[in-house]
Amino acid sequence: MSAKKRILFIANEMSPYLELTEFSEVVNKLAIKSNDSGFEVRCIMPRFGAINERRHRLHEVVRLSGINISVDNEDFPLQIKVASLPNARLQVYFLDNEDLFKRKFVFTDDADKWYDDNGLRTIFFCKGALETVKKFGWPPDIIHCSGWMTGLIPMYLKTVYKKEPVFAHSKVIYTIGQTTFKEKLGSDFLKKALINPAIKDKDLEPFKDANNVGLMRGGAAYADAISFGVEKPDKKLVEEFSKVKGKKTLPYDAESDLTDYLQLYNDLATK
Repeated sequence: MSAKKRILFIANEMSPYLELTEFSEVVNKLAIKSNDSGFEVRCIMPRFGAINERRHRLHEVVRLSGINISVDNEDFPLQIKVASLPNARLQVYFLDNEDLFKRKFVFTDDADKWYDDNGLRTIFFCKGALETVKKFGWPPDIIHCSGWMTGLIPMYLKTVYKKEPVFAHSKVIYTIGQTTFKEKLGSDFLKKALINPAIKDKDLEPFKDANNVGLMRGGAAYADAISFGVEKPDKKLVEEFSKVKGKKTLPYDAESDLTDYLQLYNDLATK
């Protein structure tokens, strides 16, 4: 019998832990359905302060914690926590850092003001997720990224991490979701995103707007396959990514039972 194919879901929201858009529930259902369909599944998301650790029974994974994630010549300790997804035998890993995620709100403060360090938090999460997988020593066949905050991951996989044995056979799906903010991620975002000399300035071209749409554009540009996770995504992204030569694309389908995603995972995993 052949070994189970492995799917890693990386998302900035997932039901029941954090529900900012409707796709948080889809990530939950996809993880469970994939698990029930014979895939080996793991999930990674940020441990925002809005997530109740006691209610969701998060506990620290000491053997995985203790990595330092370097961004813009500054080291940030990475703490990794884990919980079992309710009604499913699969693990969700939460990436935490005292300075970046220990606050009561997600992307804006109690006065609805955008956090100045959301760009830094994004880079930390994207790099931290890939470093966590390296520490697992768990090679995923499929990496499904959803949410704007995961937008850098497909590019990092095709540049910095392309020679890492754990990612040697990984195929990436990126889901274009809802546009949820208009703010920029800061004038220094692209500079900070250069986490390794393997990344050149031209590699960051798709991200140049440094906003919600820019992150999704970059994620889709570097992914092996694209899906649309919302009924009315940004019009420019629809024009750019509805049909891309050589890439499988899944249109949005409100009635989907998600078997179209399973088919896509299978197609990519057997290439």
